[in-house]
This record gives sequence, structure tokens and C-alpha cells, in this order.
Amino acid sequence: MKVLVTGVAGFIGSFVADALLSCGDEVIGLDSLNDYYNPQLKKDRLKFLEKKDGFKFYQVDLAEYNEVEKVFKENKIDKVLNLAAQAGVRYSLKNPLAYQRSNLQGFVNLLEMVRNFEVPDLVFASSSSVYGNQEKVPFSETDNVDRPISLYAATKKSNELMAYTYHHLYGINCTGLRFFTVYGPWGRPDMAYFSFSKKILSGETIQVFNQGKLRRDFTYIDDIVAGVLKTLDQPFEYEIINLGNNQPVELMHFIEVLEKELGTEAKKEMLGMQPGDVYQTYADISKAKKLLDWQPTTSIEQGLKKFVEWYKMYYHISQ
Repeated sequence: MKVLVTGVAGFIGSFVADALLSCGDEVIGLDSLNDYYNPQLKKDRLKFLEKKDGFKFYQVDLAEYNEVEKVFKENKIDKVLNLAAQAGVRYSLKNPLAYQRSNLQGFVNLLEMVRNFEVPDLVFASSSSVYGNQEKVPFSETDNVDRPISLYAATKKSNELMAYTYHHLYGINCTGLRFFTVYGPWGRPDMAYFSFSKKILSGETIQVFNQGKLRRDFTYIDDIVAGVLKTLDQPFEYEIINLGNNQPVELMHFIEVLEKELGTEAKKEMLGMQPGDVYQTYADISKAKKLLDWQPTTSIEQGLKKFVEWYKMYYHISQ
């Protein structure tokens, strides 16, 4: 099949595109290559994809309607996988308009393309952030998610609503995947495990929020890719599905594992809760098991070991 992957130079997008190409599918990749973090990392991810047969890349901003339309006119697309978004909870407090442009305007543009060019299937990234600070765990797709505590979360909930509307009106198959703290090699530098590694190795102090009493359902990239591929292979009329590790890890344990793999103890500044942050994420994955026959298999110890190996290789660190 010919799959349009938006955000193809991003962390998850590059891994999924690589997996699709390895399966013999064709990938039309879109990415704006913006500078939210160092674009060189995005370009290096692209280098691997461009070596493979069946890959075509467009540097396109989803918010630019005419540019996106040109891509659809030039390619007969079977499925759309939308992974493009302005990510990050804390950054949404600093630059809210970036989220409006990418996550709302860009998503509407994509929905219009799927409708106008009669693409039958859309899979899109949502986020565990939509659950907010609810106390009930694990988080289930049936939980009320009408109280997001960051603009990022609000835009992701909006994506789910807009997708349902287009499914209802135009019969488009739409599946939203709520990702839970995805990590691994080639990851995003703004994520804690990435920035912590840099600071620990350089002797800088890391900031530990809420005195380390945060819990995250860290989910390894290979497990996420497996779930995305299964979703693309069996489209649903409209579904929202959690993809998480189902085993929350306390922040202090996470730091201990990272210290062990890096071989260096972190200097820590213990701080309070940050605006927009949630205390915990914990995925109920019973729906993913039932509908996708999906089960994560990577522990935090295994995943961080692989990340640190890649990190030292990529940044030429010998210690």
C-alpha cells in the first residue's frame, strides 16, 4: 500500500516509515523540519529513509493548505498516518499559537484532503495527556477527558472530536492512538530521558519535578511501532485506542536506571510541580489487546539501555 506519513522526520514517524518500507509498502513522507528542536537530528533520521526504495519526501507544513493539496494531487494515497504535531506540554505555555497552527489548522487541512481525495483510512496520533490529572487508574478510553490541563492536551482531544465528525459526515475510517510517553533511540531531545542524559554526562544539574513523585507509563518505540502497524493493517470505523506500557515507572527509579546505564550519578535539584504537568500516566491496554492483539514487551531497563547505547554512538561519547 501507499501510505502518507506526516511528521516523517520525527521520532515516531521515522521509525514507522522505516518499518513500512521494510514491509514493502511505499511511503510518502511529509515534514516541515521546524526548529522546535535541532533540525539536524530530523535530517539524520531522513537519511536512513532516503536510502530505501519506495520513499518520497516533501518538506511541507500541514498548515499550508495549497502545499498539502499538491502532495495529494501528485500521489494516489491508500492510507494516511498523521504523526505531525507541535509536541510538548510545557512549550504550549510559551508558544500557544504554534499548537493552534500545527495541531488544529494542520489537522483540519489533512481531514479535508482525506475527504476530497477519497482516502478511506486515517490513523492519527493522540496522547495520554488528554486524561489530565484524573485519579482513577489505569486510564481507560471510556474515561471522561473533558478537562485537559494543557493546551497541547486540548488540541489532541480536539483532533479526536474533529476526526469523529469527518467519520460521521463522510464515512472515513478514523483511529486515534493515545501514545503514552514514547522513548528510545533517535528520540526527542526535549524529553526528560534525553535531556537528563546530556546533563548527567556533562556534570550539569537535572531538575526533578514534584520531588520525583511522578509516574509515567514509558513505552518503548519498537512496541509503539508494532501497535501502529497493526492499526494500519485493520482499519476501524472510528476508535480511540491506548498504546502504553501498562507499567508506570516512578521518576526516581527512572533516573536510577539512567544513572546506571550512563555510569554517572546525577546532580539533582528537587522542585515542585510544573504547570501543565500531570502526576501520573497509566494505560489500560485491554482494548489494544482485544482489537489489535497488541502487547508491549520492553521493560524500562531494556529500553534505556538501548537508548544510552545509541546516544553515546550518535554523539561520539566514549565513556
